[in-house]
Amino acid sequence: MQKISTKFYRLKTSKNYLKLIQAFHKIFKNVSKKEISLPSIYDNTIHRKHIINDIIRKKNYNSYLEIGCDQNELFTEVEIKNKIGVDPNNGGTHRMTSDHFFKNNDNKFDIIFIDGLHIYNQVRKDIINSIKCLKDNGVILLHDCFPLTYFDQAIPRAQRKWNGDVWKAIVEARTQADIDTYTGAFDNGIGLIIKRKNSNILKISSKNFKNIKYEEYFENYSNYLNLIDLEKFFKVIDEI
Repeated sequence: MQKISTKFYRLKTSKNYLKLIQAFHKIFKNVSKKEISLPSIYDNTIHRKHIINDIIRKKNYNSYLEIGCDQNELFTEVEIKNKIGVDPNNGGTHRMTSDHFFKNNDNKFDIIFIDGLHIYNQVRKDIINSIKCLKDNGVILLHDCFPLTYFDQAIPRAQRKWNGDVWKAIVEARTQADIDTYTGAFDNGIGLIIKRKNSNILKISSKNFKNIKYEEYFENYSNYLNLIDLEKFFKVIDEI
């Protein structure tokens, strides 16, 4: 099953397959050509491994969970006493889906990094399940929350560089009263969720988050994501 899953993944990320999916979008979807210009607070020199290790040191955390490990390019770099990595195809310590892992998990974690299937429905489930096994003073981080173009976030995936629609799960989290959600303006957008009263709840008319269009996101991305710079990001961490 693992070999079949790996071959299927390679097919879906092959150049010719992605060209077909781009054609599908252009024919059947409302493809926007609008592209977000990187805001002045964005820092493309910051890597997620530094963010995670800095948080671990600052908060003296000792337990880490990573959802979506791929080739362990991040997992092996995380410096912590106890760590678990979950991926159905490669890397980590547990070869299974995140749904399967959470169903059988009894552990609590200080820090959880979500970088699995970049599709709203799955990210939403990973957030909900992560909150249940997060320690009270812990943090949840999410990768790829800040797409800059339509195709960066298109579902189904249509290019190699791909954030997916993780941003929709961030928008939904921003509307909830019992969690506080931010997006760091670095490394493709690092989402931050902590368990406390929402300090800046998002008021949005639509509750069907899956169907929010890229055009709406384009016009409101900074507010929707609660986009913050590195200094503010760590100020929030220090408050926990």
